[in-house]
Amino acid sequence: MTISANASRSILEDACAEAGFDAAGAEPLRIAENEIWRLPDQGVIVRIARAGQWEAAVREVRVAHWLAENEVPAVRALPVDQPVKPHDRPVTFWEELPPHENGTVLDVVNLLKRLHHLPVPKFRLGRLDPFVRIAERIDAATTLSDDDRDWLHRRRAELSERWDQLPAGLPECVVHGDAWVGNVARTDAGPRLMDFERVSVGPPEWDLVSTAVKMTTTGTVSAAEYAEFCSLYGADVTQWEGYELLAGARELRMTTYAAQHAATRPEWRTEAHYRVDCLRGRATPRPWRWKGIM
Repeated sequence: MTISANASRSILEDACAEAGFDAAGAEPLRIAENEIWRLPDQGVIVRIARAGQWEAAVREVRVAHWLAENEVPAVRALPVDQPVKPHDRPVTFWEELPPHENGTVLDVVNLLKRLHHLPVPKFRLGRLDPFVRIAERIDAATTLSDDDRDWLHRRRAELSERWDQLPAGLPECVVHGDAWVGNVARTDAGPRLMDFERVSVGPPEWDLVSTAVKMTTTGTVSAAEYAEFCSLYGADVTQWEGYELLAGARELRMTTYAAQHAATRPEWRTEAHYRVDCLRGRATPRPWRWKGIM
């Protein structure tokens, strides 16, 4: 999915006017499924979501306020009447973070411990859906062969059916839904959690598997790093009987994300095809050393 920064600027301008901000001089930081803009002289980050994501945007703002109330280090939603919805695109407004870099594996686990120990809030979060948007991503992956897309659809259906019989594990709780180092900002004041689009109620193992597959699947986390992660959290998801299912779902999400964007980003096509080859048994055994996307 390609989004034009020029075409979206009118959405940005209308949203800022409605919320009381000045869009003059706005800078696009990331233009993808969701758009991230910066208002440099106001300390404001503007997030423009896809059409049809109003409920998700409302939930993100509520989650941000809830995390602030519970003193969890996280990005903060600004105290304005939001989201706003110009041109059917939900738009939210956030405090700009100070200079930062991606968090570490230990940052992730420490923030997850704080999140998972919180009681479920009174507002509706919804159930975790690990297969959300996967079918749409496969359909959009036009650089893949019909055979590969059909296989990915069958794999999604198989995993989704098995999800209904997920083995018992740790008590369900609030989960982040996409807990990896790219969704943690490390600042001088410490790490902060970001991106609440997938926050929901579900098995905490889903948040843990994101780091586990970095060791078992992509090889970007060492065995020593992962052992420390497990020690700090108090559980090793790879030893749970449901791990293969969760890892399969996470690998499918990572693969279809790359395949969707490869349709408009030629530089990602080799990686997208390689990930499909890995899932289909046409590559070397794990870890597969997948390269980062975005």
